[in-house]
Amino acid sequence: MKDGRKTTQIERIEIAQWAIANEMNYSAATTRFGVSYGQVYAWVKKFKQGGPDALADRRGKTKEDNGKLTESELKDLEIKRLKARLKRVSTEVAVLKKLQEFERMDVPQKKSTEPFKPSRKK
Repeated sequence: MKDGRKTTQIERIEIAQWAIANEMNYSAATTRFGVSYGQVYAWVKKFKQGGPDALADRRGKTKEDNGKLTESELKDLEIKRLKARLKRVSTEVAVLKKLQEFERMDVPQKKSTEPFKPSRKK
């Protein structure tokens, strides 16, 4: 099995076009360009479905709202954003509670230095 290598979007487009032009010969593309079979197969599939823009590396980036998102996708993104905000706020509240607890521990308690003396009734 051939190990893959880092490629740019332009290289991925070139490799996908070459594989398509050569009757989907993925094995020949792996030897010619030094990439793995799975990469070539995935790039060709993406290229056929979405064109050259589909081969862009989007790892670590959020979806852009170019008017292409459906209503359900927009709702899913909003839910994801709200869940992240809820988690952040919950963590902040927990930290503040813990801080207040530590502050209460540090305040010296006033204790009576005299022991309790019951009053004598006469």
